[in-house]
Amino acid sequence: MKRPSDLVRIEAEALEQLAQRLEGSQAQAFEQVAALLATTAQSGHRAVLTGVGKSGLIARKIAATLLSTGTSAQFLHPTEALHGDLGLLSRGDVLLALSYSGESEELLRLLPVLPRLGITLVTLTGCANSTLAKASARVLDVSVDREACNHQLAPTTSTTVMLALGDALAIDVSRRLDFQPQDFAELHPGGQLGKRLIPVSQLMHTGDEIPTVAPTATLPEIIHEMSAKRLGLTTVQADGKLLGVLSDGDLRRLFASSGPDAFHQTAAQILNPTPRTIASTPFAADALTLMERHKITALIVTEDGSETSSVIGVLHLHDLLA
Repeated sequence: MKRPSDLVRIEAEALEQLAQRLEGSQAQAFEQVAALLATTAQSGHRAVLTGVGKSGLIARKIAATLLSTGTSAQFLHPTEALHGDLGLLSRGDVLLALSYSGESEELLRLLPVLPRLGITLVTLTGCANSTLAKASARVLDVSVDREACNHQLAPTTSTTVMLALGDALAIDVSRRLDFQPQDFAELHPGGQLGKRLIPVSQLMHTGDEIPTVAPTATLPEIIHEMSAKRLGLTTVQADGKLLGVLSDGDLRRLFASSGPDAFHQTAAQILNPTPRTIASTPFAADALTLMERHKITALIVTEDGSETSSVIGVLHLHDLLA
């Protein structure tokens, strides 16, 4: 009886074989399919995924990955296609059919219809000489030496390889379409992922919420501004230029070192002249990484992210964790 680790290694070995094929015998075919999908998307058409059984489930996932990375895609159940859902297909679309045997009856019944509809067929199969493969414009090899299933019956290794190849296609096509993090953020507004991709501009405090004192401000004025704005710091600005910042920690260290004499000093004398700044365009996750790296709880948001440009906001750690 195989151990769980043995089963995982069977699938890992199959993935390594897939990687080798993509560097060798399948390199050109993969390049052609990825280019075809990118061109299809650029022309306003779709990648339509189809398959039955376990292959159908993998086809659904690949369609979802394509969608989330900027490629218009949809799953089409082959049985439903034969009963009216062929209307989902339009001339210029690419149909990606997943079938390890290449002989799935439901898929074969679609073959006579596809040329009339002007659909390009691409097949992911483990049998290059199958009926489905021979009818395809392009074929991608997902063959495996063995399934992880003890009886070589349940699709396990083969579906893992299909999924990995589909992921590789989706990411390669997104690169060809110049899909950017900002695009990804627009498609994932919900959940934890969506929160990580919220830009700083949507979280920062702006306008009157920005704590600000003049360089001539006295300690009572500084404490009042920090207390009123509740961000644990204040900017020190003159004529719209950022001179530095003062934080709760700066004041505690000042009292520890100067005692009552601290009340005789101005903001210009005690400010930190090298505050950590960020632009408004990075994502929340980037801002959090910056705070963690420098062990700080707030960032000054400036027009271009530098210390020398105008202040447009303040971002606090609490804003990221809320």
